[in-house]
Order: sequence, then C-alpha cells, then structure tokens
Amino acid sequence: MQIIRFADIKPQPWRNGGGVTRELASHRGAASADDGAWDWRVSIADVTKAGDYSAFPGMERLLTVVEGELLLLSVDGAEHPLEKYRPFRFPGGAASSSALPTGDVRNLNVITREGAFRAYASIIELSKKRAHPVFAGQLGILLQGQAAVSHGNAVSEDAPVPLDRYDAVVGSDSQTPEILGRGFLAVVSIDPVAG
Repeated sequence: MQIIRFADIKPQPWRNGGGVTRELASHRGAASADDGAWDWRVSIADVTKAGDYSAFPGMERLLTVVEGELLLLSVDGAEHPLEKYRPFRFPGGAASSSALPTGDVRNLNVITREGAFRAYASIIELSKKRAHPVFAGQLGILLQGQAAVSHGNAVSEDAPVPLDRYDAVVGSDSQTPEILGRGFLAVVSIDPVAG
C-alpha cells in the first residue's frame, strides 16, 4: 500500500511564478519523450493572488477548488465561477487566469496529455461504516475530515493507517486499499485513451 504524504512534498513555483504547487504524482511515458514533459500530473496548488495561469499546450486540465469558497476562472475570455468540490475541465493551452472574489483558494489540478490520457475527478463523502476502495489508475486524496486506509481484499493483521489532510493513497487492483472515515475524499482516475 502506497501513501503519498502531503507534508513531505516541497512546494514548487508555477512555471509563470504566479503561485506554488505540490506534485502528488506524475507519469512520464513514450508520448512525453519529445518534449520532456509528463503525460499526466496530479498536484495541489495554492492560489493567493489573481493572475494568469501557466499554459500547457497539448494538455487538458481538470481543476477542482478544494479549499476556499470561489475561484473566478477565465478561459479564453469566458468567465466560469468555480465553487468548492465541483471539477471543471478546460484546454491546457487556453489563455486562462483567475480572480479570488472570496479570498485565497487551494486547487486540485489534474493535467493530462491530450489523446493519450483522460482524467476524471469525483468528490465523495466518506463513511465510517462502508469503506471506499481505490483501484489501479486511481488516487484517493483526503480533502477534509479524519480517515484511515487499510488493505481491503487481502488478509492483513496491519492496523489501518491514519491519513492527514491532502495525503494521497495510490490505488491497486491487488490488495486494493480501502478508506474509512468521516469527511470528503477526491478520487482521481487517469485512464489511457484507446487508439
């Protein structure tokens, strides 16, 4: 079972210097050999001032506000008010910027290479009675509350491992991790595009 501890990740400046991000996971594959970039990346960014976003031509972005109330996102001149826990998809190469009408926000960002991968994000409410499995190709990220993760379909004597806010659990189809608790979990799926 793999847990990515948010507290251990050093913040990195955005490409354009407009904020900081913490990379939870990324993948570099054959499609990235030409430009040296990743094929997909999952990160959490702090947005503390209005301004432009870095451009990622040839990529698709899936952005979810996970802390704060509202982000006013402008994509190619069209404004989109993004409320907490509502994922929004847009082209990575689009001219995009944001305003912060209600103060600072923190975003969950999933960026995928167009034509190679497609990302999905679901925000679910956790239960203490019914564990939520995290399968291969998924990350489970604790957004709020208290939770612990254990091996779900394997016989294990190990006690559940507590999660801190923004810790990520890497999914698996063998010994599938299961998360129990109270709060909200982001389940990010990265699917290869067929063809």
